Amino acid sequence: MPHLKPQELRNLTADELKDKRDGLKKELFSLRLQAKLGKLEKHATLQMTKRDVARIETVMREKEHSR
Repeated sequence: MPHLKPQELRNLTADELKDKRDGLKKELFSLRLQAKLGKLEKHATLQMTKRDVARIETVMREKEHSR
């Protein structure tokens, strides 16, 4: 999955952001499981996914405060 850019995220609606975040959290769970089982090939994907979730949550928080 490509790196999510904050500007692109700001153009999405709140529902789209929630859907993206939920999808990434499911992916994060899967990646953690693979890491524990020793089957994860790129450990960097785990950290990139965590950062993408944080970016989405930051943008969601910004939108919440701007109301």
